[in-house]
This record gives sequence, C-alpha cells and structure tokens, in this order.
Amino acid sequence: MVHYNKKPENLIFYWLLTSLVLIFIMIIVGGLTRLTDSGLSITKWELFKGIIPPTNIREWELYFELYKEIPQYKILYSSMTIDQFKIIFYWEYGHRILGRLIGLTFLLPLLYFQFVKKIQFKKLLPFYVILSLIILQGAIGWYMVKSGLVNDVTVSHYRLSIHLCLAVIILSLIFWQILNLRNKTVKSFLELKKETFPFFILIVLIYLQIIFGAFVSGLDAGRIYQTWPTMGETYLPNDIKINNFYDLLDFGDHSLVQFYHRNTAYIICIYILFLSYLIFKNKKNYLYAPTIFLNFILFAQITLGILTLITNLHISLASAHQITSVILALSSIKLYYSMIK
Repeated sequence: MVHYNKKPENLIFYWLLTSLVLIFIMIIVGGLTRLTDSGLSITKWELFKGIIPPTNIREWELYFELYKEIPQYKILYSSMTIDQFKIIFYWEYGHRILGRLIGLTFLLPLLYFQFVKKIQFKKLLPFYVILSLIILQGAIGWYMVKSGLVNDVTVSHYRLSIHLCLAVIILSLIFWQILNLRNKTVKSFLELKKETFPFFILIVLIYLQIIFGAFVSGLDAGRIYQTWPTMGETYLPNDIKINNFYDLLDFGDHSLVQFYHRNTAYIICIYILFLSYLIFKNKKNYLYAPTIFLNFILFAQITLGILTLITNLHISLASAHQITSVILALSSIKLYYSMIK
C-alpha cells in the first residue's frame, strides 16, 4: 500500500462521486428499460442525431414504423398505439441520453486534469482505463440491442449479462478510487493475501450472482416458477433433464437458470454469515460497521428477491431487487477494502 504525498484534489473526488451517482442512476434506468420491454424501441444507433427526440408527428411515425419491422412488435405488441410506443421510446431514449452524459462527465474533467492541472498521466491512468470501459460499454449496449432486432423478441441474455456486469465493474472501479482518495491511500484491488482472499471470493460470488440475475431477467425465467422456497412442489424443478455434464451448463434453460440464481443466493448468504461470525469472534472492530451494513443489504436483497418472485415480478420490487444487488456488490468491496492494510 502506497500513501499519497499530498492531499488529493477535492475536484477529483467530487468528479468521481458525480460519475458514481450518474452510473448508479444509469443502472436503475437500464433495469427499468429492460423490465418495461423498452430496450428495442429505438432500432438505430444514432450517436449524434439521436440527441434530440422526435419533435413532430412525422418523426414519431418514422420511429414507430421502424419499430413495427422487428419481431418484438410483430409477435408481442402488434396492437400497440403510437402513444403507447412513446412511453417505451422515452425509456430507451433516457437510457441513451444518460449514457452520453456519463461519457462527457467523465471525459471532459479528465482532459481538464490532464492538460490544465498538469496532473501526471501515471496518476490519471486508472481513470483512463475507466473511460475506456465506459466507451466499450456504449458499444456493448448497441451490440446487445442488435441481438433483438432480427430473430428474437428480446435481446440476448448473454449480451445483457455482459452489459450489466460491465456497468457494475465500472461502478466498482470508481468506488475503489473514491475510497482511496477519501482515505488518502492507494490500495491495490488485487493485493491478495491469506487474510483478504476470503473477502475477495465474496466479491466474485456476488458478481456471479449478478450474472445469473441478468440471465433470469433476459430469459424472463422468473415467470417459470413463482413459488418459494420450493420450485413448484420440489426443491429441484422436475422439468430439468440432466443427462450429462454439459446439461449443467445449459444457461438457456429457464428453470435451470432460476435454480442457479436461487442457490447462489443461499451460498452467498451462508458465506457472509460465516465471515461475519469470524469478524466478531476475532473482535475485528474496524470491520464491524461495514459488516453490519453488508448483512443489512444482504437480507434486504433476499427479501426483495422473494417478494419479486411471488408477486409475479412486480416492476417496483424487481427494480429494487436489482438496485440492492449493486449496493451489495459495493458493500462487499468496502469490506474487502477495509481488510487491506
């Protein structure tokens, strides 16, 4: 661990904090865009032209006609009116505008720090890495949308999981930099030691769960079994056929994906309780606060997951469930950060 030689600039801290908030909001809006089936309402990648929404009926009809050409409209929403289309359009439009805002919010201050404040490139390198990931995220977003424009009524759940996971990675990297600035240190995320490795594994498990959550969302797998604690009348859903090892890797199987998502949650719950027990048993009082907060978010997340399931995927509960998954990831990172000395 390296200590700063001088006080970090407040501007950098608030810049990162602003970016963190914007990306957090972006994840919320992205989740609602998916939950409202709005992500395919804009069928073209309009980097500059798409900044201004339709301003007259002719432009609205043009966008609506393009939407009518894709399978989602033909199979699911053929009775949709133009006023109903406007609602899903604005969800996707807001998502894209927010993406542009995040890009500019990160790029322009970074250039300012580089060329006006003359901060060494070496110190800004982590931020350039984050900027590269933000740009990549935009490309992956369009790559994801393209998967739902031809043969499917929704986007690929694999591409959706990449898009969501990268968003959480970007958020996590910014959060790590904020922690370093606030504590006037430069801790390395991969500073793995015997005492920190179990906490690193927790982060990996939570990221894995986020991926399974994206699979469930992308496949609408939450609609298959809406009972808890069993799936139907049994623990293992009776429509799963496992004939060989490769059947266990069929992440296109709705029931199997939901089964993995449920059981990964159980594993994470047990694992966090075990780590918490060790922390309090060994009287690591500097970890008490982040541990208590992590447990609080964990049980909120599990409760929201169950309620989402048994209420037929109520949109508010589903959105809150996704939000708490991101908070859970950040909470695990804070605990891991606190372990590094």
